[in-house]
Amino acid sequence: MITQAQGLTLFDIWDSQVRLRPQAEFLVYEDHACDTVRTWTYREFDEEINRTSNLFLSRGIGAGDAVAVQLNNCPELIECIFALCRIGAIYVPIHPEYTVEEARTIMADCDAHTLVIEQCFLDFDPAYGEGLDTIVVGGDCVDVCFTQLKQTQAITAPARRVEPMPIMEILYTSGTTSAPKGVMITEQNFVFSGYYVNWQLQMRETDRYVTTMAASHVNMQLSALAPVVTAGATLVLLRRYSARRFWTQVRKHGGTLVQAMAMMAKTMMAQPVSPGETEHDVREVHYFLPMSAADKERFEARFNVRLLNNYGSTEDLVGVVTDYPTGPRNWPSIGRVGPGYNARIMGDDGELGPGQVGEIQIQGVPGVSLMAGYWKKPELTAQTLVDGWLRTGDFGYVDEEGWIYFTDRHTDIIKRSGENISCAEVESVLARYPGIAEVAVVGVEDSIRDQAVKAAIVAEPGARIDVDDLTEFCRSYLAYFKIPTVITFLDALPRGTYGKVLKSELK
Repeated sequence: MITQAQGLTLFDIWDSQVRLRPQAEFLVYEDHACDTVRTWTYREFDEEINRTSNLFLSRGIGAGDAVAVQLNNCPELIECIFALCRIGAIYVPIHPEYTVEEARTIMADCDAHTLVIEQCFLDFDPAYGEGLDTIVVGGDCVDVCFTQLKQTQAITAPARRVEPMPIMEILYTSGTTSAPKGVMITEQNFVFSGYYVNWQLQMRETDRYVTTMAASHVNMQLSALAPVVTAGATLVLLRRYSARRFWTQVRKHGGTLVQAMAMMAKTMMAQPVSPGETEHDVREVHYFLPMSAADKERFEARFNVRLLNNYGSTEDLVGVVTDYPTGPRNWPSIGRVGPGYNARIMGDDGELGPGQVGEIQIQGVPGVSLMAGYWKKPELTAQTLVDGWLRTGDFGYVDEEGWIYFTDRHTDIIKRSGENISCAEVESVLARYPGIAEVAVVGVEDSIRDQAVKAAIVAEPGARIDVDDLTEFCRSYLAYFKIPTVITFLDALPRGTYGKVLKSELK
């Protein structure tokens, strides 16, 4: 797979798809708020890419220039990804929920040349992109309107690059305690990811891959867009996720593959049962952990689907540990290491054996199957990528048969009386208790035992939870030192941009 990707550019593949299947459907876009659906063939979208490429060139954007893009899911965002790559410029996505201050931090860090932004974000602060050439999507000012500027451009492609870009994208990962880090994604990363996910999902030209993931996020770009291109399939991009509409939209667009994460699974299960929710053509749900074995079985049974679990990060691009497309699956294992990678479990004194919890480390090729590094952070890159091994900061273990199990994030280990306690393990037990809607577990200071286990709980509407009974319930599943000694009740858990619980606010 690494050999397959080496030396190829995105446009080696894209131009081939346009030539071989010009009339095949490439993109379906639905904005249910406006009740609109638009479609493009490979040939039609190629013309949009070329117009956008020429627009960027006309604004003085050249190879190596960084262009910040803050858009909701829309076709223009995908045009920007392709067009910037076509001219050798660097795509820098800014999450649509970021504040002005967060966006400016990113634009300053990447030395942005230009800002492409949706009009709705400028409404919050007209000086948003002050100092930058700004192009507006959805605006009505002719001088800066993306659509009108693009229509004046030629549909012929600019001169083609021969060598893959060393930096195609700088993707900033969200941080809870510090400024985000810019992960450098190469063009070969994009190509490798496409082929890797083609293997994971056994993709073919007839597939229609439905995603609601933010197009500014690695999951959408490298696990949906990239494999659609390498397979010559169809991407169905929904502007926003709606639990109530999701399966109706999947049926409407003939989806055969869908992306999903925990929040989506939970909200789908909370919807009233619909007679049509099992009447679809989906053969695989590309799922990103976590989910209990019991919830997984309920989800699959209710929606008549099969979940393909996988684990990865922005730094290692895709689901490097994954269920395989054929053969057994061993939930709640996160799978086995995928092709192009090696995995090991490391402790303080070296590699650990089966059943021992340690840090999950992933070996790959930087710039191909792993990120190239962190933008402007060579020391952090050297600490994270050590001799081709990515230090994930996540904990897990491997069993005798090679199945890998995720136990916790690095920051989610509680140290109590010399014992390591997995927050995820405690959370999974508490989540089984009747009446608990959501729960997050953190370690708080304990003057005698290093840390105490604290649980922050959101109860279901109308539920009354007895703390003594809950503690007794935990005793059936947890060692005594893992049982929460501090319990608080909240109306909602604090969450960051991507929905991640901000545990630092619970301590």
